[in-house]
Amino acid sequence: MVIRVFVPCIVVAMLFSSSVHADKLWLHCGGLVDVDAGVTGEAATIVVEEDRIAAIHAGHRPPDDDEELIDLSGLTCLPGLMDMHTHLSSEFSPEAYVQRFTWNEADIALRGSHFARITLAAGFTTVRDLGDQFNVSVALRESIARGEVIGPRIFTSAKSLATTGGHADPTNSWRRDLMGDPGPRDGVINSADEARKAVRQRYKDGADLIKITATGGVLSVAASGQNPQFTDEELAAVVAIASDYGMHVAAHAHGLEGMKRAIRAGVHSIEHGTYMDDEAIALMIEHRTWYVPTISAGQFVYEKSKIDGYFPPIVRAKAAEIGPLIQATFGRAHAAGVPIAFGTDCGVCPHGSNAGEFALMVEAGMSPAEALRTATVNSAELLGVSDSLGRIEVGYLADIIAVEGDPLEDVAVLGSVPFVMRDGQVYFAPD
Repeated sequence: MVIRVFVPCIVVAMLFSSSVHADKLWLHCGGLVDVDAGVTGEAATIVVEEDRIAAIHAGHRPPDDDEELIDLSGLTCLPGLMDMHTHLSSEFSPEAYVQRFTWNEADIALRGSHFARITLAAGFTTVRDLGDQFNVSVALRESIARGEVIGPRIFTSAKSLATTGGHADPTNSWRRDLMGDPGPRDGVINSADEARKAVRQRYKDGADLIKITATGGVLSVAASGQNPQFTDEELAAVVAIASDYGMHVAAHAHGLEGMKRAIRAGVHSIEHGTYMDDEAIALMIEHRTWYVPTISAGQFVYEKSKIDGYFPPIVRAKAAEIGPLIQATFGRAHAAGVPIAFGTDCGVCPHGSNAGEFALMVEAGMSPAEALRTATVNSAELLGVSDSLGRIEVGYLADIIAVEGDPLEDVAVLGSVPFVMRDGQVYFAPD
């Protein structure tokens, strides 16, 4: 039986995926990317059994009797892509600052399910969600796992941790009588003891990892996008308690001093890294700290900073200054050998545009093969799931996408993904 038909709407996608979740599915691929070797092989047959890859054969083998075949012979197959910095429950617009007061939890949750589907349709089968509201990403992760919502596999930090007035303080710019005094439950800390409580609260809330805002940021309504915002003692407490609970720490960091403090404290990844210098690069290599660059978000805010009224003035100035620097920082970090995992900060830039990051990485000096590894094997290593994700290999989870053309020749082909399988379920397929 050859499966060819798909209509990209949520209801039909759910029916389609369940209808082809047979004991075995056979995929005829026109080519197969080996992300480790950085080569695209000839035609191949992938056999998927339940949620795993059961076999890989050279050429196009016919399926066994009564087993189902998906004809992808005109496409190139590769592992599902992975984005290590997203915000599925939000997407920036000039109205975002007002929506904090007009949107309810249900509005944000429903919007998150919409963006999750868009992300999966873009070929990203796994994401890290690094900061939400109302623990929406935790509920979304569970709903996707139960098959109720279409979306990628999610590893989430839930609410980011900040200090008072810091980048992830949810009450920045609010009127005084509304501002209150948010504390560890709200993700705002001002001591090592409060840091410990906040991490434990994230564990209680169901987070997979911890996200801190180690320096100022661009989109928060606050003056500095660079200043350090955690003390050494607070950072040490966050990392230690996170380790006790088996969680890594991701650190948003534009400014240099806060970045270095976070690296020395033992965070697992630096997000953005805008003002990274040679000493910070050396520290990241020494500590094996991952770098998640998010060039796409930098480009997005820089372009929008040119539009009158798009950002509040205090934000516009930061967007114009910080945004254009990230790509050059990425190029220097890559040349120096800093370990890099793919991340876009989609939610700042539009969801579904994730693959645009590949072209920006290649422009800055990465080869297409290296860029693709950041979104497959490198991201799997960052997450600690290298034994099950990031490759098309027997025994691995069947996260498989297919594109027209060869992504190792032209990364732009990753911007359109006609076939998406996650955990052995087909969610999108060509007509």
